[in-house]
Amino acid sequence: MSISSRLPTYRPYALAVLRIATAVLFIQHGAAKLFGYPHVAMFDGLQLISLLGVGGVLELIGGALFLLGWKTRLVAFILSGEMAFAYFWFHAGSAFWPILNKGELAALYSFLFLYFCFSGPGKLSIDGEG
Repeated sequence: MSISSRLPTYRPYALAVLRIATAVLFIQHGAAKLFGYPHVAMFDGLQLISLLGVGGVLELIGGALFLLGWKTRLVAFILSGEMAFAYFWFHAGSAFWPILNKGELAALYSFLFLYFCFSGPGKLSIDGEG
């Protein structure tokens, strides 16, 4: 049996690893905005009732739910929308190409979360899909 024929059996676990890694990286954005850790100077003095503040709440709470794999498809849909909004509101106006407008990460997160809307969480999730 070749490795190519065995790899698909590990797909649900690879999807879980991708979900967990994405969540851990995403939660950092919310923590930086809401708690100042890790420290990002542009978030100093951030108001909770602001676009960035609401984004921080979504990133922290949504990221935690996504990490656990609870209501993954719904949470991923919401976070995909948040990142699409972030891209068009904060980045797209300054230049067309994401590499120039510094919106690569927002665009990538948006499409990654959109993928999870359709794929589900993989193994190791509260949702139990996989």
